[in-house]
Amino acid sequence: MTPDTDRNSANALAELAKRRKALAVLARADSKEIADRLRQLDDGLAYSEPRAPEVGLVMLRGRIGSRGAPFNAGEATVTRAAVQLSSGETGFGYVLGRDREKARLVALCDALWQVDDKRDAVETQVLAPLRQRQQEKTNLERARTAATRVDFFTLVRGED
Repeated sequence: MTPDTDRNSANALAELAKRRKALAVLARADSKEIADRLRQLDDGLAYSEPRAPEVGLVMLRGRIGSRGAPFNAGEATVTRAAVQLSSGETGFGYVLGRDREKARLVALCDALWQVDDKRDAVETQVLAPLRQRQQEKTNLERARTAATRVDFFTLVRGED
Protein backbone atom coordinates (compact mmCIF):
# COMPACT_ATOMS: atom_id res chain seq x y z
CA MET A 1 0.00 0.00 0.00
CA THR A 2 1.12 3.51 -0.75
CA PRO A 3 0.59 6.45 1.60
CA ASP A 4 -2.08 7.79 -0.79
CA THR A 5 -3.96 4.50 -0.59
CA ASP A 6 -3.76 4.56 3.20
CA ARG A 7 -5.01 8.16 3.27
CA ASN A 8 -7.88 7.34 0.91
CA SER A 9 -8.93 4.34 2.95
CA ALA A 10 -8.72 6.38 6.15
CA ASN A 11 -10.92 9.06 4.57
CA ALA A 12 -13.37 6.42 3.39
CA LEU A 13 -13.58 4.99 6.90
CA ALA A 14 -14.14 8.45 8.36
CA GLU A 15 -16.94 9.10 5.85
CA LEU A 16 -18.47 5.74 6.67
CA ALA A 17 -18.42 6.56 10.39
CA LYS A 18 -20.15 9.91 9.76
CA ARG A 19 -22.75 8.23 7.59
CA ARG A 20 -23.42 5.62 10.30
CA LYS A 21 -23.93 8.36 12.87
CA ALA A 22 -26.35 10.16 10.58
CA LEU A 23 -28.31 6.96 9.98
CA ALA A 24 -28.37 6.23 13.71
CA VAL A 25 -29.98 9.62 14.37
CA LEU A 26 -32.55 8.99 11.65
CA ALA A 27 -33.30 5.48 12.92
CA ARG A 28 -34.20 6.85 16.38
CA ALA A 29 -36.39 9.66 15.03
CA ASP A 30 -40.11 9.52 14.31
CA SER A 31 -41.17 9.46 10.69
CA LYS A 32 -43.23 12.63 11.21
CA GLU A 33 -40.18 14.48 12.53
CA ILE A 34 -38.09 13.41 9.55
CA ALA A 35 -40.86 14.33 7.11
CA ASP A 36 -41.28 17.76 8.69
CA ARG A 37 -37.55 18.43 8.45
CA LEU A 38 -37.28 17.13 4.90
CA ARG A 39 -40.05 19.48 3.76
CA GLN A 40 -37.65 22.33 4.44
CA LEU A 41 -35.17 20.80 1.98
CA ASP A 42 -37.72 19.82 -0.62
CA ASP A 43 -36.80 21.69 -3.72
CA GLY A 44 -38.47 19.37 -6.17
CA LEU A 45 -36.40 16.33 -5.32
CA ALA A 46 -36.43 13.80 -8.13
CA TYR A 47 -35.84 10.24 -7.06
CA SER A 48 -36.88 6.70 -7.77
CA GLU A 49 -37.32 3.70 -5.51
CA PRO A 50 -35.25 0.78 -6.75
CA ARG A 51 -36.43 -1.08 -3.65
CA ALA A 52 -39.84 -0.10 -2.39
CA PRO A 53 -40.23 -0.31 1.39
CA GLU A 54 -40.70 -3.90 2.48
CA VAL A 55 -41.11 -5.56 5.88
CA GLY A 56 -39.16 -8.59 6.99
CA LEU A 57 -37.51 -10.28 9.94
CA VAL A 58 -33.90 -10.23 11.08
CA MET A 59 -32.28 -12.55 13.60
CA LEU A 60 -30.82 -10.71 16.57
CA ARG A 61 -27.61 -12.22 17.86
CA GLY A 62 -25.91 -11.52 21.12
CA ARG A 63 -22.86 -12.39 23.18
CA ILE A 64 -22.76 -12.55 26.95
CA GLY A 65 -20.39 -9.88 28.17
CA SER A 66 -19.58 -9.19 24.50
CA ARG A 67 -17.02 -11.99 24.70
CA GLY A 68 -18.97 -15.21 24.90
CA ALA A 69 -20.11 -17.41 22.09
CA PRO A 70 -22.75 -15.82 19.87
CA PHE A 71 -26.34 -16.92 20.38
CA ASN A 72 -29.65 -16.11 18.73
CA ALA A 73 -31.57 -13.74 20.99
CA GLY A 74 -34.70 -13.59 18.86
CA GLU A 75 -36.19 -12.04 15.77
CA ALA A 76 -37.15 -8.44 15.11
CA THR A 77 -39.34 -6.88 12.47
CA VAL A 78 -37.41 -4.57 10.15
CA THR A 79 -38.49 -2.40 7.24
CA ARG A 80 -36.01 -1.56 4.50
CA ALA A 81 -36.06 0.70 1.50
CA ALA A 82 -33.72 2.09 -1.15
CA VAL A 83 -34.00 5.44 -2.89
CA GLN A 84 -31.96 6.64 -5.86
CA LEU A 85 -31.66 10.33 -6.66
CA SER A 86 -31.70 11.53 -10.24
CA SER A 87 -27.99 12.40 -9.78
CA GLY A 88 -27.24 8.72 -9.09
CA GLU A 89 -26.71 8.55 -5.32
CA THR A 90 -28.47 5.63 -3.68
CA GLY A 91 -29.61 5.79 -0.09
CA PHE A 92 -30.67 2.91 2.12
CA GLY A 93 -32.98 2.87 5.08
CA TYR A 94 -33.35 0.07 7.61
CA VAL A 95 -35.59 0.72 10.59
CA LEU A 96 -37.00 -1.43 13.36
CA GLY A 97 -40.73 -2.04 13.04
CA ARG A 98 -43.19 -1.76 10.20
CA ASP A 99 -42.99 1.95 9.40
CA ARG A 100 -42.59 1.92 5.61
CA GLU A 101 -42.67 5.71 5.33
CA LYS A 102 -39.88 6.06 7.85
CA ALA A 103 -37.69 3.59 5.95
CA ARG A 104 -38.28 5.53 2.74
CA LEU A 105 -37.52 8.87 4.43
CA VAL A 106 -34.34 7.50 6.01
CA ALA A 107 -33.22 6.21 2.61
CA LEU A 108 -33.96 9.60 1.05
CA CYS A 109 -31.96 11.40 3.75
CA ASP A 110 -29.12 8.93 3.27
CA ALA A 111 -29.07 9.61 -0.46
CA LEU A 112 -29.16 13.38 0.08
CA TRP A 113 -26.40 13.14 2.68
CA GLN A 114 -24.15 11.59 0.03
CA VAL A 115 -24.54 14.61 -2.28
CA ASP A 116 -21.80 17.08 -1.42
CA ASP A 117 -23.96 20.11 -2.21
CA LYS A 118 -26.79 18.96 0.06
CA ARG A 119 -24.87 17.38 2.93
CA ASP A 120 -24.60 20.58 4.93
CA ALA A 121 -28.30 21.29 4.50
CA VAL A 122 -29.20 17.78 5.64
CA GLU A 123 -26.86 18.11 8.61
CA THR A 124 -28.16 21.50 9.75
CA GLN A 125 -31.84 21.29 8.85
CA VAL A 126 -32.59 17.62 9.46
CA LEU A 127 -29.96 15.88 11.58
CA ALA A 128 -28.95 18.65 14.01
CA PRO A 129 -32.52 19.34 15.25
CA LEU A 130 -33.17 15.61 15.54
CA ARG A 131 -29.92 15.10 17.48
CA GLN A 132 -30.79 17.97 19.80
CA ARG A 133 -34.28 16.62 20.43
CA GLN A 134 -32.95 13.12 21.09
CA GLN A 135 -30.32 14.49 23.47
CA GLU A 136 -32.96 16.49 25.35
CA LYS A 137 -35.11 13.38 25.66
CA THR A 138 -32.15 11.37 26.95
CA ASN A 139 -31.29 14.07 29.48
CA LEU A 140 -34.89 14.20 30.69
CA GLU A 141 -34.98 10.41 31.14
CA ARG A 142 -31.67 10.52 33.04
CA ALA A 143 -32.97 13.28 35.29
CA ARG A 144 -36.15 11.33 36.04
CA THR A 145 -34.11 8.22 36.77
CA ALA A 146 -31.69 10.13 38.99
CA ALA A 147 -34.61 11.55 40.98
CA THR A 148 -35.57 8.03 42.05
CA ARG A 149 -32.06 7.06 43.06
CA VAL A 150 -31.68 5.74 46.59
CA ASP A 151 -28.39 5.88 48.43
CA PHE A 152 -28.62 2.86 50.72
CA PHE A 153 -25.59 3.88 52.75
CA THR A 154 -27.42 6.87 54.22
CA LEU A 155 -30.27 4.80 55.63
CA VAL A 156 -30.17 4.46 59.39
CA ARG A 157 -30.86 1.08 60.84
CA GLY A 158 -33.36 1.03 63.69
CA GLU A 159 -31.32 -1.38 65.82
CA ASP A 160 -28.88 1.19 67.24
